[in-house]
Amino acid sequence: MSIMPKSERFATDDVIELVIRERAVALSEREWKHRIAGYGYYVRKTDAGMVLETLPHHIEICQLPDHFTA
Repeated sequence: MSIMPKSERFATDDVIELVIRERAVALSEREWKHRIAGYGYYVRKTDAGMVLETLPHHIEICQLPDHFTA
């Protein structure tokens, strides 16, 4: 598991690519969240959209692009 500060933009981009790739192969949002948890990440819904956090400490990494809000 890796914990990345928000300032590491390149690492954050790689994690977002991973999240997008995993969402493309998952059959449901529930499966997608389970797959992401296997990599040590958690996706949380907020009023502003979906937020990606680390597990188990729930440190916010970034907000996911708008197409994840549906």
